Amino acid sequence: MPNIFGDHMVLQSGKPVKLWGKANPNDQLTAVFGEYQTSTRTDTTGNWSMMLPKMKCQSEGSELLVKTKKGELVFKDVVVGEVWHASGQSNMGWALRHTGEQGEAAIKTSDVSAIRFFKANLTTAASEQNDVGGAWRVSHPEVSANFSAVAYHFALKLHEELDVPVGIVQTAWGGKPVETFTRREALAAIPGGKRRLNVHDKSVADYDEAKDRLRFIGQMKKWEENKKKWEATPPAERVGKLPRRPRAPQNPALIAGRPATIWNGMVAPLAGYTQRGAIWYQGESNRHEPDDYGSLFTAMIEDWREVWEDDFRYLWVQLADFTQPVTKPGTNDGWAVVQEYQRRTLSLPKTGMAVINDIGDATDIHPKNKKDVGERLARWALADDYGKDVVKSGPLYQAHKVEGSGVIVSFEFSNGLKSRDGKPLKHFEIQSETGKWYWAEAAIKGEVVVVSHKEVKKPKAVRYAWAANPAGSNLVNGEGLPASLFTTEW
Repeated sequence: MPNIFGDHMVLQSGKPVKLWGKANPNDQLTAVFGEYQTSTRTDTTGNWSMMLPKMKCQSEGSELLVKTKKGELVFKDVVVGEVWHASGQSNMGWALRHTGEQGEAAIKTSDVSAIRFFKANLTTAASEQNDVGGAWRVSHPEVSANFSAVAYHFALKLHEELDVPVGIVQTAWGGKPVETFTRREALAAIPGGKRRLNVHDKSVADYDEAKDRLRFIGQMKKWEENKKKWEATPPAERVGKLPRRPRAPQNPALIAGRPATIWNGMVAPLAGYTQRGAIWYQGESNRHEPDDYGSLFTAMIEDWREVWEDDFRYLWVQLADFTQPVTKPGTNDGWAVVQEYQRRTLSLPKTGMAVINDIGDATDIHPKNKKDVGERLARWALADDYGKDVVKSGPLYQAHKVEGSGVIVSFEFSNGLKSRDGKPLKHFEIQSETGKWYWAEAAIKGEVVVVSHKEVKKPKAVRYAWAANPAGSNLVNGEGLPASLFTTEW
């Protein structure tokens, strides 16, 4: 059986649980887990799959036995609880040990046997694989330092609120675009995906390992000569830095970040493992070509659900504030465009989004506060999957209408609209009929915001927090959760 099935694993409660693997052709198999039992027979190639029935949560570890007449597999300390798949790029992969004092405190108190992680090895492939390296680890200070900080705080919040085991399956890889986590078939069905596949496929077809190797040998020889000259030059006379060492050639079919390569190597082997849902934190690497992000992101979510054969919950993190604050109205940035597509993807069923444009870091693309991120994701799960009475989001744009020279904006999750700091609302922009943008006046009137500017008689559009770093944006609801950026232009 694949590595995802192992000692200390968490099986999903309340859903039939899929088991699969290989055995001898036409073999009879039986799986036994406590009072639950199921059987099947392998096909002519030895492949098999079967479903354990729906099970209640179980915190005490038990053995899962899968056997044929000739042999058996025994998995120990198996519990039943809530399983979530955590994926994306570096801000999802960012480990607890990299999150400063917050992480140190979390690690010290992480002796929580009900929280378990399967961290898939970073693996790419040119075609879909059947397995990926990794093993289940029970949360403990000796191992938790390497857990995804966002996923750990998400899991801890669920465990504290539900008192059940929580399993995290982690497939995050830093610096990678959304298309690398998506199947070729899904990418080929949309223009942005097809274009990326065409570029990728051409680079694969043009790759000549022998020629690239010879070129690399030549580059290395020249680099080593330059290195000797540079080192022989007295430090005071050196100009600039030693050039970077040449990179060894790599088959483009295996480069992480290319279309489908991470899907093939890391995600496909885990597809089908029964779970409640997925959490996602990614988008930074798509900011340079942001216009396709909405279709690419939507395609990935829908494709994962199709492959899993399960319309599971999908939650994600909207990008945090980053880089220097914007000082002029009407400024466009790919970061904001990605955020807007993330917000609009909430139109898909069974989705949710954590807004974190108040806890980023202008000088660090990896803000250390991952606790609030994980807990804001958990709000959506607690409200929608577990029936808890919690406010799951800050204000989300719902609609607008022009009345005279003002624009009235209404929001979801608008109960108790207010300014975070008690000061006038900031970072609203309004566009005149000539296309010019102005910093707007914005006033809260009950559960709506009225946006205007004395120079704008016929408003054309309104924006809020439309920037990579909308410093000073301060619209929140009664829970203190921040409002998402939005634009009415589209």
